Amino acid sequence: MRVLNLMRLIFSLRADRIGADLPLIHILLYSKRTMRLLCKARFKFFGEDAEIRPHSFISGCRNISIGARTVIRPASFIYASSEASELDGGIVIENDVLIGNGVHVYASNHAFTDTSIPISKQGHRTYQNICISTGVWIGSNSVILPGVSIGKNSVIGAGSVVTKSVPANCLYAGNPARLIRKLAEQN
Repeated sequence: MRVLNLMRLIFSLRADRIGADLPLIHILLYSKRTMRLLCKARFKFFGEDAEIRPHSFISGCRNISIGARTVIRPASFIYASSEASELDGGIVIENDVLIGNGVHVYASNHAFTDTSIPISKQGHRTYQNICISTGVWIGSNSVILPGVSIGKNSVIGAGSVVTKSVPANCLYAGNPARLIRKLAEQN
């Protein structure tokens, strides 16, 4: 039993992810000080006053950059590639981004081209970069799919599925997400 616990501890310390399934790592998210230390060590970049709230799951941390003052709320899942090169499968979340509860961001999807093989054994499609620009607000329970860029100061309505890139200063919502209206720029 001690060997098993030691193996779990070693796995938790080496894993390229953060989540409640790694209790020794997850508990560090409850204190801003230890959360910052953990995130600065795990992520490609972790900006000043950024926050990862407890009960978030993030996989592929070394290919994820999170900007200053960005907040990722509980139950969100962000999936980047742990194996991909720096040119593909990365996720960039710029400054002042608000990510609501239960938001999912995926840099890849399952392959499903061969009907003679179960999907679970086909692996993943090619990883694609995702960029969430400065000032974006992503409403709760939204899904951001591979290859999407969301323009500066845009809003994604709660429960939306974003399949294509979103221009700056727009409100998108729905499944699939579509333009609801352009947002007025402040002078």
